[in-house]
Amino acid sequence: MARSTERPAAGTPLLQVRDVAVQFQTMDGPVHAVEAVDFDLNAGETLAIVGESGSGKSTTAMATIGLLPGNGIVTSGTIMFEGQNIVGAPESIMRTIRGRSIGLVPQDPMSNLNPVSKVGTQIAETLLAHGLATRKTVDQKVIETLEAAGLPNAAERAKQYPHEFSGGMRQRALIAIGLACNPKLLIADEPTSALDVTVQKTILDQLQRMTSELGTALMLITHDLGLAAERASRVIVMHRGRIVEQGSARQILEDPQQPYTQALVRAAPSVAAVRLRPEAFKRPDAAALTPVAVTEREVEASPVDIAADAAAKPVDNIVEIENLTKTFKVRGKKEDFAAVQDVSLSIPRGETVAIVGESGSGKTTTARMLLKVIEPSSGTIRYEGQDVTALKGAELKDFRQKVQPIFQDPYSSLNPMFTIGKLIEEPLSFYKRGSAKERTARVRKLLDDVALPSSMMSRYPAELSGGQRQRVAIARALALEPELIVCDEPVSALDVLVQEQILTLLRDLQREYGLSYLFISHDLAVVRLISDYVCVMKDGQLVEAATSEEIFTNPRDPYTRRLLASIPGNELDIAV
Repeated sequence: MARSTERPAAGTPLLQVRDVAVQFQTMDGPVHAVEAVDFDLNAGETLAIVGESGSGKSTTAMATIGLLPGNGIVTSGTIMFEGQNIVGAPESIMRTIRGRSIGLVPQDPMSNLNPVSKVGTQIAETLLAHGLATRKTVDQKVIETLEAAGLPNAAERAKQYPHEFSGGMRQRALIAIGLACNPKLLIADEPTSALDVTVQKTILDQLQRMTSELGTALMLITHDLGLAAERASRVIVMHRGRIVEQGSARQILEDPQQPYTQALVRAAPSVAAVRLRPEAFKRPDAAALTPVAVTEREVEASPVDIAADAAAKPVDNIVEIENLTKTFKVRGKKEDFAAVQDVSLSIPRGETVAIVGESGSGKTTTARMLLKVIEPSSGTIRYEGQDVTALKGAELKDFRQKVQPIFQDPYSSLNPMFTIGKLIEEPLSFYKRGSAKERTARVRKLLDDVALPSSMMSRYPAELSGGQRQRVAIARALALEPELIVCDEPVSALDVLVQEQILTLLRDLQREYGLSYLFISHDLAVVRLISDYVCVMKDGQLVEAATSEEIFTNPRDPYTRRLLASIPGNELDIAV
């Protein structure tokens, strides 16, 4: 299909989807993933498609660009792009449309950027493939494209590999590739789900600015209702492959009509999070809580240390961290890099302490030192009064049973060669907990606890969605009935309904078994719901620490206020 040089006027239908159905052929027979989907997307418009995992939103987007898996097919309906039906179009035609007329920003930058090819080379391939640059001009075009995507020092960045970029920079590189050919339609599939709120805002601002300047229509696939309300003019809500509601963003989110949409809004922690706190998460004595054994010094413009002060209130602390520091050697530099600097905090028994901050703030490094995955450069970590750094042999083995992690990326933390049943049973077998029959029964109970059917036991991680894999990781962490769970972004890959289930599960287990949590998250709305105390980190230092209520209603540090202001949808009035 020849690409028109003129763009449709704003408000003119660029994409018309009519009665589209998508089917996947599986070993168990056909699966109807999308049915009777019908919508328009106008030139220059931003349309958000929201729904839980498996609702069909990404499948709808991939059908639009002709990138369904080999076992997927559009079985009925039409997809009209610029007046031409592209359903069943030859691959030769689709290749001229992809990139040049329809751009794509996929979800996971590390899976979608070639790790052995420089970032500039990958952008150059796109430009050359569509005839938008010559061998002589392509290098300059690459630099201009990276600069337009908001990457500083673009000439140097173009020579680097994806692993040398931060998460936010990799996402900007994907945006640069998606917009390199100045497409008329850009599909962004969860473009910021793994990024902290400030980087997320930067990426979305850059994406909005570029699409606005270019007049590009944007199809935004997301499970974040706050983001949808803030960035889209219209919202489509999908459930089990069908559209259940669509309309203006404010109308859908402030006055949802369908029960499913109402459930999504109620479950969404990132919509008006500062004011919404479901009854299940409320503590009757929330107003009386005091900061977790910390003294707040006078907050100035620069970061300050906040030291532990156990005398402030008698507290039964399961963990006490004092003056913790971790430095790393940096190749080619004389000075060490201080990832964590003089951090002191405590975790009261049966409570949830959250550590928040941007990527690189030191929160995950702090958690890994507590898990004894890495050793601190200085400072002390005491668990139940024992010095964690000195634990060895049987004492260390006992510590590993009592303190369990839930990592951010469930796929990399699950052995792809093990079935789900074996993955969850593995710690029980290693520590010789119960008979084989009892362990199997325990695995079934854990799967039920995290809302997965027992039939999952025979499946492998690759056969599960990201959200399902995360639930398996949580079930495995709970297997040994630990006293402390270190949760490193445990719900970042989950849609809002599953998030609510997992957060409710974590809180219920805490109340039932007296569990303590160290909760690492970039999602401040989730932290608002789950945490009793919040510690804010910046550049390896603790800049503010107080109760959750105090942090979210009366933040003292400018950095904390900036984090809170970046929460998508935090100014919306939502009907619940």
